[in-house]
Amino acid sequence: MLEHYERTIRNNYIWATYVLSFLMTGVLFYFQWLIGAFFLILLCISFYYNKREEKRINKQQLKYLSKLSYQVENAGKKVFINMPIGIIIYDDDYTIKWINPFIFKINDRQDVLGKTLDFFSDDLINQIKSEKEEVWLTINHLQFKTKIDRINQTLFLFNRTEEKQLEKLYKDEQVVLATIYLDNYEEISRNMSDNLKSKLNSEVTAKLNKWADDYHFYIKRTSQDRFVAVLTQETLLLLEKSRFEILDEIRSLNMEEVQRNPITLSIGIGTGNVPIPELAKLSQSSLDLALGRGGDQIAIRDETGKVRFFGGKTNPMEKRTRIRARVISHALKELVKESDNVLIMGHKAPDMDSLGSTIGVLNIANSNDVEGYIVFDENDVTTGVSKVIEKVKQEEGLWKHFIGPEEAEAIYTSRSLVVVVDTHRPSLVAHEKLIRNAEYKVVIDHHRRGEEFIANPTLVYMEPYASSTAELVTELIEYQPNKKKLSTIEATSLLAGIIVDTKSFALRTGSRTFDAASYLRSKGADPVLIQKFLKEDLDTLIKRNKLIERAYIFHDSLAIVKADDQYYNQILIAQTADALLTVDRVNASFVIARRSEDVVSISARSLGEVNVQIIMEEMNGGGHLTNAATQIKDKSIDEVENELREKINSYFEGRT
Repeated sequence: MLEHYERTIRNNYIWATYVLSFLMTGVLFYFQWLIGAFFLILLCISFYYNKREEKRINKQQLKYLSKLSYQVENAGKKVFINMPIGIIIYDDDYTIKWINPFIFKINDRQDVLGKTLDFFSDDLINQIKSEKEEVWLTINHLQFKTKIDRINQTLFLFNRTEEKQLEKLYKDEQVVLATIYLDNYEEISRNMSDNLKSKLNSEVTAKLNKWADDYHFYIKRTSQDRFVAVLTQETLLLLEKSRFEILDEIRSLNMEEVQRNPITLSIGIGTGNVPIPELAKLSQSSLDLALGRGGDQIAIRDETGKVRFFGGKTNPMEKRTRIRARVISHALKELVKESDNVLIMGHKAPDMDSLGSTIGVLNIANSNDVEGYIVFDENDVTTGVSKVIEKVKQEEGLWKHFIGPEEAEAIYTSRSLVVVVDTHRPSLVAHEKLIRNAEYKVVIDHHRRGEEFIANPTLVYMEPYASSTAELVTELIEYQPNKKKLSTIEATSLLAGIIVDTKSFALRTGSRTFDAASYLRSKGADPVLIQKFLKEDLDTLIKRNKLIERAYIFHDSLAIVKADDQYYNQILIAQTADALLTVDRVNASFVIARRSEDVVSISARSLGEVNVQIIMEEMNGGGHLTNAATQIKDKSIDEVENELREKINSYFEGRT
């Protein structure tokens, strides 16, 4: 560009010189024509040679530019064809029309012309259609960042294998912290001699040290029942693939002293790209979550708060103490006394345990001379508690404390105490808005703790070892210093909750369950009235039997019922699942039925060998080891059945 500019200036200068020379020659020719003629001849000769030289230079430059253009074009072709970037051109049908030699080389020199882009990835065409600007492709273990040019129907592949390998190495080497806790060490070792206790400690430590050696991570005992472990993300993935077999190894310790009540452990693991102190907090919160779910399991929490669970195969050993019940009862009394009023809620579509527990907490509020109210929606009453509600309505002194959600919002103050019973998930409470706004919240529940939990509770009393929430509330009533006498309907409602949740003391029943039942019976609970509450009409019995007729056996010991397209209420679905457990050689049951046009429900029950809670949690549900459920929207019964069978298969594959 600069050379062309200089040449233009030079040519203009020469032409100006010639013009000036011709003018001067004309002047000489006018005064002395001989001299003028001589200078004119010289000027013409000079002009002729200048023009000839200019043509020669232009021709030489043209030849040079032509050669340069050819070299540039040839070099461009070579670079385009041989550069270490993959190029794929496709047509409207996503058929490969051309590839450069780089693609041909990395693809083991296979001929791919005429094949569709699915040859490189099953999902590549869908990703192009999804308007993504770039995707990742793997070809012969090489990682390519692929830019998509839809206008020219071309893919440009950039090799980023080293970048991916470094990223993987970085993730694999990230530090992971684990807190290991022996769930029932104190209970088992309490009456052991020093020799036996030392033997138990040695056995447990040896198992855990061997586990750490096998997977190459560091473990250190910090107290009699607690260990800390430091590992990497890569090791954690290996442990997850092994399904944490250490749980089974500890549970099956070959010591006569722990055969009756095997020792179990829980592990809380913190992982993620966060500082070490934050990892320690994640590890501890994961352990709290595992223990809140009954122990004998692993909870893994990352920096996003997402949690994964492993284990939880056994029924939790009863290990709560009356001291804890007394402490919680005293703390609840203080919170009640300091509040303007007490608003009590169970879960949506309340069952006998939820309703009985709310009535029990209402008694605690009245015992402390504080107004208590049960938040209750009459449009959300199931057939299982309808007879109890009818009986409560006859007790004017009790029924006046049942209020609707709108009335509860009207009487709520900043000093109101909101007590939630028989659930800890905010999405399941009778009135979620109230729990979101409350400053003082109490949670009383017997279910295993899940990821979803009421935010910032003031007091939590969660005991997955208890048979029912009604049992927990009964103990809290026992330890109230100024007990208000339980009426017959109050005591009966609490006892009904215990009976229903234990299947008449057949499941999840400990010595404390009978103590609570005995206390309620002494306070006037009426077993005959409970039988009236639990009676069902003939149509319900016929419907349940028709559902049972549709049962089939899966995995040798699981009974599955897939209902027809009629609508069934949750109580009937649950009762059917309970009834199937009475069938010989059935260890667990699952009943799939439609609740409404867009909701399919599953009720799951178990005798304890199969953890139905884990299976239901995989389907966005939850519950207890022996009693769980889920509700699935916008799927057919057939789709839900197939998904359930897949989750059951996965459950058993992880435990073989």
